[in-house]
Amino acid sequence: MGEAFEDLIFHGLRRLPRAGEELRTPNVARTMGGGTLITAVAAARMGARVEVISALSVEAARRLRAEGVHVRNLRRAGEPHAVSVALSTRRERAFVTFDGVNDALEARVLDDLARRRLPTAHLHIALGPRNLAGWIRTLARLRARGITTSWDFGWHDELPGRPGFETLLGAPDWIFVNEREARLYTGTTTMARALRRWRTAARGVVVKQGARGALALVNGAIVRVPAPGVRVVDTTGAGDAFNGGFLAALVRGRPLVACLRAGVRVGSLSTRAAGGLDALPFSRDVRGAGRRKAS
Repeated sequence: MGEAFEDLIFHGLRRLPRAGEELRTPNVARTMGGGTLITAVAAARMGARVEVISALSVEAARRLRAEGVHVRNLRRAGEPHAVSVALSTRRERAFVTFDGVNDALEARVLDDLARRRLPTAHLHIALGPRNLAGWIRTLARLRARGITTSWDFGWHDELPGRPGFETLLGAPDWIFVNEREARLYTGTTTMARALRRWRTAARGVVVKQGARGALALVNGAIVRVPAPGVRVVDTTGAGDAFNGGFLAALVRGRPLVACLRAGVRVGSLSTRAAGGLDALPFSRDVRGAGRRKAS
């Protein structure tokens, strides 16, 4: 569940532009994106049964159905879908986003979750919350029904100062962050301090570390796995692809180290093409990933 976008990706830049500067590139891609769509398609290609709850353009809904994903579209007729423009080098990215209907999405989703019993074992959320109290209540209801949850907030630097944020951190079963987000949401300046804070802040946390792989912290223990080497074209959506691989293994009851291995494999392979969808692997592409030795 969460936000969806039409993505315009200018990739292969040697560097990001300075203020007032125009750069030119022969590489541009138009695709559907956002954490919700990428995570959903990644999990579906790994064999999970997936439904997306979002506010979707016609093209996005069509693409999801073509991938075997069920769709619950909360966008109303005439409402503009969200658009995001990405500038991408091999190491850095910058974004400009028009939120469109996503401004109304959170309230509609909370209402939908209150009125409808979800036919699922796990709910993954991919958005920056505004109604923190509403989400705390909703996640408590889902937990009481036996539904596990995970959340990827993305980068929202105002979140740590919002009332109730510390309580919300402890509500999902899993929180996904990258290293910058791990420090932001714990108010720390180093990863060592962030991990100490996460030990008590969340039930389980996964830190995505790009080319260095990923780690998970749960019940006070840290599990790490490396990432395979791939030729990177564009890293847009790699973290969301990781989420899909991890969750597809999680809902099958796989051990934590196997979930991490699946996540880093799917996330790494997703970088072989521009955008977050086109290079997502299928389950046959990640066979053997579970035989990699964890560090």
